[in-house]
Formats: sequence, C-alpha cells, structure tokens
Amino acid sequence: MSVLLLSTGVEQVAIRFWKPDQRSLERVTVDEARQYLAAGKFAAGSMGPKVEAAIAFLEHDGREVVITSPDHLADAVAGRTGTHLTAH
Repeated sequence: MSVLLLSTGVEQVAIRFWKPDQRSLERVTVDEARQYLAAGKFAAGSMGPKVEAAIAFLEHDGREVVITSPDHLADAVAGRTGTHLTAH
C-alpha cells in the first residue's frame, strides 16, 4: 500500500471555494469525494482533476492521498494539515 502526495496552491481542499461559506476538508472518503465531484464542488480546471486522480489512485489499492501546498508538505505528511483522502 502506498501514499500519493499531490502538491497544489492551497493548504487544504475546500468546497464552495472563495465563497463566504467556504469549508476546508481535512478528511474525505472516496464516496464523499465522488459526491462532491458529482455536485460540481470542484472546478474542472482546478481541484477537479486532482480529486479525480486521488479517487483513481485509491481505487487501485492506494492507501491514502494527501493534498496540500508546498509550504505545508511536512506538516501534511505528519497529519497536521492538508486534505487526506482514503478509500473508506
């Protein structure tokens, strides 16, 4: 089992990005990620492809996907920040 680390421009994945009710996601399952994608919560030219890649990785026996910004990589790997996606 392995971990995939995706570096992006934000510390955590968020739904309703740049809106007053924006919500950062700390822990997300594949089922939750699929629901957010289906509801259009992740832009196709932005976070959408990263979340799709995370789902594909987890569906092929990956253990975890961590998404965060370069400045937060060490803390995210240690579990202190970032968005952590898992199969269940």
